[in-house]
Amino acid sequence: MSGRTGKTSGNRRLSRELVLKGLYQQFLSGNPVDAILRDLAEDPSHARSDQDYCAVLLHGVVEHRRALDDKLARFIDRKITELSPIEHAILCIAAYELTFNPDIPYRVVINEAIELAKRYGGTDGHKYVNGVLDKLAADLRPQEVQRCRPTQANKV
Repeated sequence: MSGRTGKTSGNRRLSRELVLKGLYQQFLSGNPVDAILRDLAEDPSHARSDQDYCAVLLHGVVEHRRALDDKLARFIDRKITELSPIEHAILCIAAYELTFNPDIPYRVVINEAIELAKRYGGTDGHKYVNGVLDKLAADLRPQEVQRCRPTQANKV
């Protein structure tokens, strides 16, 4: 399943929040994605979210979770199983977007993940998420990261 969806009027930030809630539920319960999507449809923010993107993102993360975990494992300082379920879900969402949605700038992906971590994660979890995703983005999108980072000459 491709991560691309057409332009919609819904809010993708709300979609990411819903996917975070859904992944948390899926990680802990193992419930099927379609059942989780039905539960998420009852969330008050669902109507304002980009519902298509929410479904694509949740399905995509669950479908590619093993590969996403493999990508993330290279940049974390512990076993994947030792991550909090919230930070794990946030990292998976961002890893999916970095991998399958090149139309979303890497800085936006990282910023959205940091905002989720600030809101739902543990104390200073956003710093950990930022560090991991900065390394992952440089690995997955080296040209984009290089273009956006200041050169040594610009730093002087």
